[in-house]
Amino acid sequence: MSKKYPGRHGVQANDGIDLHILEGQVVGLLGHNGAGKTTLVNQVVGLVRPDAGSIRLAGVDAVADPDGARRLASIQAQANVPITGLTPRAAIQIVGRIRGGRRHDVATRTQGLIDALDIAGSADMPSQKISGGIARLTAFCMTAVVPGRLVVLDESTNDVDPVRRRLLWDAIRTLADDGAAVLLVTHNVREAERVVDHLVILDQGTVIAADTPAGLAASTRGVLTVELDLGPASGTDLGWPRSVTETTHDRLRAAGTVPAESAADVVRWAQSRVEMGVVERYALTAASLEDVYVRLVGAGRAPVATDADPVVAA
Repeated sequence: MSKKYPGRHGVQANDGIDLHILEGQVVGLLGHNGAGKTTLVNQVVGLVRPDAGSIRLAGVDAVADPDGARRLASIQAQANVPITGLTPRAAIQIVGRIRGGRRHDVATRTQGLIDALDIAGSADMPSQKISGGIARLTAFCMTAVVPGRLVVLDESTNDVDPVRRRLLWDAIRTLADDGAAVLLVTHNVREAERVVDHLVILDQGTVIAADTPAGLAASTRGVLTVELDLGPASGTDLGWPRSVTETTHDRLRAAGTVPAESAADVVRWAQSRVEMGVVERYALTAASLEDVYVRLVGAGRAPVATDADPVVAA
């Protein structure tokens, strides 16, 4: 499919995108802001009409019958649906009934989601008293309580604390395991790779890479990432060992890649920088899909790094 927005400079939001999502599959859609992700999602659920190409949801033509396509999909948008005057539990149950669920089934499903995401303590609070993270989890539950054949999740982990974020990833995986096709729009490359079956990377409206996580990560085998939290005494030139290729460097953090066989030398170097006050903390981890992403789209548009389990840390 293709979509170009009119105007003096005419932005090509999507350009010849070919995307397939099967039932029981989580497909991750990755890309920086402006890469075309939201435009793609809006076309899939019939909110925006493509200039060319076709879109089908379970046999329904989303271009000719956008209402029919929307009935087959449930979507969690980037912005939470306002639930003023409701509790999270009530909001989830109302959506479940609107989507055709029976009262008892919706109540049972709602409680299951509340328990799975550990939000029981906030489930019956007025919406004005809940945190942004709980609001985000409530929005996910509203999407998942009676899921469509296609479930679209647009940055579903935003504002969610690290513990519940892990629970949310498990819940997303369960949606697919129960038979839904899941399209996951995210910047969180490192965490998403734990649950997705297939990854699509967009840049400037085109697909620049698409494969399984293992397929995309194949080029990183034998490569480690070294990450530094910089101290006040650090400068622009860290004096990296020759084996390290720097990938990012800002005021507070720097990172690079290194062949696995050079790991011991890099650990000694990093420890010396800690003792000099140049580095406050370092970690050496297996190279990840985030490193693949950075290499493909450029460090300047890389997603925000998240916690990773270190191989070596100080």
